[in-house]
Amino acid sequence: MKFIDERFRDMSTQTLKKDISAGITVGIVAVPLAMAFAIASGLAPIIGLYTAIIAGTLVSLFGGSRFQIAGPTGAFIPVVSAVLFQYGYEGLLITTFISGVMMLLLSIFKVGRIIKFMPISVTIGFTAGIAVVIFTDQIDEFLGISYKKMPHFHQNIVELSKQIHNTNIYAVITALIGFLTIYLLVKFKIKLPILLTALIVPTLVATFIFPNKVSTIGSTFGELPRSLPQFNMLNIDLSSFSNYLAPAFTIAFLGILESLLSASVADTMTNTKMNPDKELVGQGLANILTPFFGGMPSTGAIARTATNIQSGAVTPISGVVHAIVVLLCVLILSPLASYVPLAAMAPILMRVAFNMSERHHVWKLIKTKSGESIVLILTMLLTIFLDLTVAVEVGVILAILLFIRQMSIQTEAIEETDRTDDCPEVTVLTFKGPLFFGAVNVLDNVICRKFKEETKIIVFNMHFLPVIDITAVEILHNSIKKLQSSGYYVYLSHIPPRVYIMLKQEGILDTVGENRIFYTTKEAVKTAKERLEIS
Repeated sequence: MKFIDERFRDMSTQTLKKDISAGITVGIVAVPLAMAFAIASGLAPIIGLYTAIIAGTLVSLFGGSRFQIAGPTGAFIPVVSAVLFQYGYEGLLITTFISGVMMLLLSIFKVGRIIKFMPISVTIGFTAGIAVVIFTDQIDEFLGISYKKMPHFHQNIVELSKQIHNTNIYAVITALIGFLTIYLLVKFKIKLPILLTALIVPTLVATFIFPNKVSTIGSTFGELPRSLPQFNMLNIDLSSFSNYLAPAFTIAFLGILESLLSASVADTMTNTKMNPDKELVGQGLANILTPFFGGMPSTGAIARTATNIQSGAVTPISGVVHAIVVLLCVLILSPLASYVPLAAMAPILMRVAFNMSERHHVWKLIKTKSGESIVLILTMLLTIFLDLTVAVEVGVILAILLFIRQMSIQTEAIEETDRTDDCPEVTVLTFKGPLFFGAVNVLDNVICRKFKEETKIIVFNMHFLPVIDITAVEILHNSIKKLQSSGYYVYLSHIPPRVYIMLKQEGILDTVGENRIFYTTKEAVKTAKERLEIS
């Protein structure tokens, strides 16, 4: 793989200045988010920062998008929390590594081009579900309550309700100040980094007005190290390797989906075109190497990528600069992070959850009261109450089944009586819609059909038959044989090229006979009448 590719071809002194400016801006945005996502997942904040540094650099250098900014994201919070709960920190590192390998392998099979066929109802459903989990998962920090986190949403709600009497009023005040800061910055369009400012203001209030009254990063995790991440080998136990495959697939799937969605948003904003398979290479490398430095799963981040573009980025150099900015913050400003109250993180993550909730799309789909709305609701509920992997699997299967049903309804065999008014011995049946395994009842109905007593020749008009699968071909073949054994002559007309190839390969054309296959239905009816007159 070339280090310099088409994404870097516009590099110049001017673009470098723009990339540095954009990188600094998005780097400042990334610092509070990286810490917040790590803490919300049950990890030390430094792990989120290390992930932003390593993943941000690798994806920018080896990915397929000019503007993609990678790092820890909110979508991974429930997944990482579940892996930590079941396998511990070492298990998370191994799972992340395996997910990176999966991404690389899937890039070889061009999965990046296939993922766009994911039903939108499933995508919106699990995204909204994740948003609900993230939002509710911050209520304890908002209230200053401490309790042991459980693997499932409803269990945490029960535990939270039991501890509600332990609410810390100072934590609530700190969180409300954070919310107020975000509101004022947005309302009056003040040109300050929103998330960083929303972190600093409540931190200053809590530190100087009511010190030692709320839990902070320092009191919970200790002081952040002012050093580069250290390389450590993973301790992979082959006997338990299979245990990590399911969660690794979940991380890989979510990482692929979110990174490609983020890159697609970037393409829309800039009228560029990413290379989806190359993007998976960058994401795969990031998730393979990050665990060796103690990092968590990473993917493309839509908000940070959009910020990168809006800040004037031109090439992937901006992503590298963003990683350097996060690194400088670790090396220089880490001691200050110890003063940040955990309650100050809650407004940031709640805002992230609110923004990623897809609420407008959710209501729009639900209002349709269609099969898609059922898929969305079920996927969202399964994501919240059970598991993301199960939610996606069930959602996709249900979406496919609903699509099959919809397509089967579209398929029918209609008798064209106007073509044979003057000749009752000929019946023309026109297939409309795709003939496939979900619509074979149409062919069953042909066999069971009560034709006119005078009928001797049946013409199958295939003009409006766009596609036929092997199941339908087999049943069609048997139907034709049964009709022939019942004394009917079967003609085929107006066969589309792709359907013709299938019928020829399966021997249907031989069964019917070449002299009973016609280019047009008009020709088939005319020939049928002539043969009846002769007989």
